[in-house]
Amino acid sequence: MSENPCRALRDNKKLSLIKGFLEDKKAEQLVILDLRGISSVTDTLVVASGNSDRHVQAVSEYLAQEMKRQGYQPLGCEGLKDGRWALLDYGDVIVHIFYQEIRTHYDLEGVWRDAPVILDERRGATLS
Repeated sequence: MSENPCRALRDNKKLSLIKGFLEDKKAEQLVILDLRGISSVTDTLVVASGNSDRHVQAVSEYLAQEMKRQGYQPLGCEGLKDGRWALLDYGDVIVHIFYQEIRTHYDLEGVWRDAPVILDERRGATLS
């Protein structure tokens, strides 16, 4: 995916759907990282924030529901009811949705700082 991040986002249906569903529910500070060759667990990491516990819950539940409607069942889900941090595992794409304070504490983007960036809304634009 890192060869052309914008194209990677367009060409990966699952990733494109996830991005769209997160945007539908106003998830904030969306970051998508290419972990191919870096992680044995997944190819792509998606990190987003919600501005309250309820917002994190709403975003997470909506994403799970809409992905299921598109035929994508998660391999696992954690934290959907708590509202602090939700994880949805779609195999080659893992999604973390955090309450902002929790996101800052765990700093997944920092942990994976060497990963190629597909999208970082904190910087204001998709890479091309």
